[in-house]
Amino acid sequence: MPRNTGPTAALDPRGLIVEAYRIDGIGAEDCRTIYFDWALGVDAARDMKSDTAALVAHYAATEPDHPMTAVLREGLAQAEAPRRRGGRRAR
Repeated sequence: MPRNTGPTAALDPRGLIVEAYRIDGIGAEDCRTIYFDWALGVDAARDMKSDTAALVAHYAATEPDHPMTAVLREGLAQAEAPRRRGGRRAR
């Protein structure tokens, strides 16, 4: 797979997200799989929330109706949702 050398190279070095935008007729399920693969490959030291927000800001301007844009927005919404701290010790 080619490396990303475009404006999102720091956020998407393997080029997964940029390639998703190049695939004609890609569906939401495929985009979710690509996003999941991208998320697994992100360096643990990076802030996934800000990286996803930057990707949304970059792609939503030119590709607002693309399924990958919707998936990125879903990922951002999940990152911003408050999480319940579970377990007996939290109660």
